[in-house]
Amino acid sequence: MGVPILPTISTAFIVISAILVAIGWGLIIKGKKEAHKKVMLAAGVSALIFFIIYASRTIFIGNTSFGGPEELKIYYTFFLFFHILLATVGAVFGIVSIVTGLREKYRTHNRLGPITSIIWFFTAITGVIVYLLLYVIYEGGETTSVIKAIFGF
Repeated sequence: MGVPILPTISTAFIVISAILVAIGWGLIIKGKKEAHKKVMLAAGVSALIFFIIYASRTIFIGNTSFGGPEELKIYYTFFLFFHILLATVGAVFGIVSIVTGLREKYRTHNRLGPITSIIWFFTAITGVIVYLLLYVIYEGGETTSVIKAIFGF
């Protein structure tokens, strides 16, 4: 059994968004505001594409439960909650960062942007690890509702 296509594509978009955030950060350090703006908007679009694929799959297909050893499930679950928390905070910070940048509220944007970027890097890294644990290192468990996939009931 190969890796499922939708989780692979959605994970790729999170990785792309993180790479674009890193490029955007480098551009603003060099003072290239317009290039920074374009790259960061592309990072936001990439993250949005991830979310659309993830949410659609969750709604229409379900989520895959952890298929690794039972003794590791508690650690996976803790890690997954940490990832979900990071992703949620990162998404909110990302939206606020984009909005403050577009509205030229640079004082807030300049303070929030680096924090948002760091959170997003960790979100991407933990997202890739979740993907690897679910589909590469271990064969995924059953695909079912979110509640059942996370809690096992």
